Amino acid sequence: MKLNYDAATDSLYIHLAERPSVDSDEVADGVVLDYDAAGALVGIDVQHASLRADIHQLAINHMPLAHLEAA
Repeated sequence: MKLNYDAATDSLYIHLAERPSVDSDEVADGVVLDYDAAGALVGIDVQHASLRADIHQLAINHMPLAHLEAA
């Protein structure tokens, strides 16, 4: 999973998979879900992200990160 924030457009994109999206559905004003060819969710686009969440803070809880090693 990757998180990308674009300050110029105030948009946050959450990449859930490395597959291309072929379909999208705006589920709320400024919130778009992207789907792959099989209909699986691959990304979430949040417009006006700074108005919806505190984008200056990221908290990760209960994630399986044990396989990562310090560089």
